[in-house]
Amino acid sequence: MRTISIMNRVLKELFRDKRTLALMFLAPILVMLLMSVIFNTNSTTNVNIGTVGVTKTVNKEIDQIKHVSVKEYATKTDANKALKDAKIDAVVKRNGNNYHLTYANTDASKTTAVKMAFSNALTKTSINQLKGALKLSTKETVKLATQLKIIQSQQQGRPTGKTMPNQTAMPNKKMAAQPKITNTYVYGDKNTGYFAKMLPILMGFFVFFFVFLISGMALLKERTTGTLDRLLATPVKRSSIVFGYMLSYGILAVLQTIVIVVITIWLLGIEVVGSVISVVLINLLLALVALSFGILLSTFANSEFQMMQFIPLVVVPQIFFSGLIPLDSMASWIKAVSYIIPLKYSGDATTAVIMRGVPLTSLGVDLGILFLFLIVLTVLNIVGLKRYRKV
Repeated sequence: MRTISIMNRVLKELFRDKRTLALMFLAPILVMLLMSVIFNTNSTTNVNIGTVGVTKTVNKEIDQIKHVSVKEYATKTDANKALKDAKIDAVVKRNGNNYHLTYANTDASKTTAVKMAFSNALTKTSINQLKGALKLSTKETVKLATQLKIIQSQQQGRPTGKTMPNQTAMPNKKMAAQPKITNTYVYGDKNTGYFAKMLPILMGFFVFFFVFLISGMALLKERTTGTLDRLLATPVKRSSIVFGYMLSYGILAVLQTIVIVVITIWLLGIEVVGSVISVVLINLLLALVALSFGILLSTFANSEFQMMQFIPLVVVPQIFFSGLIPLDSMASWIKAVSYIIPLKYSGDATTAVIMRGVPLTSLGVDLGILFLFLIVLTVLNIVGLKRYRKV
C-alpha cells in the first residue's frame, strides 16, 4: 500500500507539471516530424564542374547528367580560383587526349558524383565515336563488295560497262587511344571519406552541447538552492550577475573548448589546411553563445529534468541544420530555418578554415552573426533575471 501511495503522489505531481508533460510528449513528435522533413527532401547531390579545353561533345554529355552543372573556363587559373572560392566542386582540364581532374574534396559524396559523371560522359562519347566509325566502316564494306562483284564479272568475261578501279583498299584509320585520367585533390586524398566533412561540424556540436548543458544545469542549481535569490536581494546589478556567471563558466568553457579542438585534430589525425588558432577562436565564440543560451533556458526550467528535456528542442535541431546533412537540395523554407541556428555559422567557418585554409579575416559574416547571437542572448539573460528579483 505504501508503494501505491508513493506512486499516486508522484503521478499527481507529474500531472500538475504541465511544462514537463508538454516536453515529454510534444518534443519527440516535433523531432520526428523534423527528421521526416529533412530526410525526405534531401535525396540528391548537386555538383558543379568547371572545364578547361574540354570538347563541346564531352561538356554536353556531362551537362545532360541529372544534378550536374558544367561551366567552361578560358584558363586553368580562372577555374582554380573558382574552385578555391567554393563556386565549383571540381576542375576538368584536357591535355591532348588526356584529362586532369582536380577535386575540392571537401565533400566525399560530391567527389564521387563528379567521378561518376565524368566517367559516364567519356563512355557515352566513346560509344558515339564507335557508332560513327562503325557506320563509316559499313559504308566502305558495301563499296568493297560492289567493287568485288565488278572484278568477278570482268574475270568471267561479262563486262558490266564499268571500269575496274586501280586500287581498292579499306580506310586505314587508327582508333583513338584510351585517354589517361589523372586525379588530384585540394583537400585530403582519394581515401578521404564523408567523415572528414562531418568532423569540423561535430567538433562545434560537442563544444555547444556540453557548454550548454553544464552552464544551464549549474545556474539552475544556483536558483533552486536559493543562492541566486539571495544574490538578487542585494543591490548588485543584474548585468553584473550575468557577466559574473558568464566569466566564471566561460573560463571552464575556454578550457573545455581547447581540449575538444586539440584532441579532435591530433587524436583523429584531421588535416587542417588553415590555422589551428583560428579553429580554436571560432569554437570559443560558439562556446560563449552556448553558455549564454544555457543560462537563458535555465530560467525557464524548474528542475534538472525539465532542463534535460530542452535538449531535443534546442540541441537536436542544431544537428539537422548545421551542415552535417547537405542543405543544397532541400526546400527553401527548410534552408531558411538554418539561418537562425548558431551551429550553422560556426560549422561553415570551421570547415572553411580546416578544408580550404580561409583566413579568419575573411569570415566576417559568420563571426559577426555569432557575435550578434551572443549579444542578444546576453541582453535577454539580463532582462530575464528581472522576474526573480523580489524588490
